[in-house]
Amino acid sequence: MRLVIAYIQPERLNAVKQALYEREIFRLSVTNALGCGQQRGYKESYRGADIEVNLLKKVRLEIAVNDDFMQPCIEAIVKGARTGKIGDGKIFVIELVACHRIRTGESGHAAIG
Repeated sequence: MRLVIAYIQPERLNAVKQALYEREIFRLSVTNALGCGQQRGYKESYRGADIEVNLLKKVRLEIAVNDDFMQPCIEAIVKGARTGKIGDGKIFVIELVACHRIRTGESGHAAIG
């Protein structure tokens, strides 16, 4: 079992969800996040004052998958999120030690679905 964590551009969320659904991956958590990487933010002028914005809006996806779905999950995220420009995002894969479904009491691979 693995936990796939991806940071993507907010406007690419629908494309990523569609790519995941095509690969029969339906369970995911989505959170708004702020961060910066190679982009390093941007500068703008507001009412005559210069403002430096270091933290950019991102979307964090968390998807728990069984080993068979890990590679299709990563491919779907890349397909939906890639624009070819700096700031497309990152994907992290973490070993998932345990998973328990509260409603049924299932654990392990069966709990992920």
